Amino acid sequence: RLRTDVWINALIRRCQMEAVPAMVVNRGFEVSGSVLVKVNLLDGSAQIYSAMTNLEGERVWIRPLAPEPSPESEVDGYINRQLGRDGDLWVIELEDRQGRHFLQEKVE
Repeated sequence: RLRTDVWINALIRRCQMEAVPAMVVNRGFEVSGSVLVKVNLLDGSAQIYSAMTNLEGERVWIRPLAPEPSPESEVDGYINRQLGRDGDLWVIELEDRQGRHFLQEKVE
């Protein structure tokens, strides 16, 4: 399995290739930390994606708040609650008006 820090560097590189700002907001455990990806639509709304492993052992992404973008304050509140539970959590923020997440794995 790919180290989390290597996977995050690849995600940030994909964003850079499309001229989309991407930054690490919270650095987690390098080897196997959990990941949240926030996509800021720059209009007061955002979408949050959370990584999980499905029954087949594959990484998939879920939208824990709603299938559609939510107010950014709700997304930030969710992130803060998750950080309170897991100090090794990675949080990556992308800024893209089109709402692209650049995740290569399946999004459910």
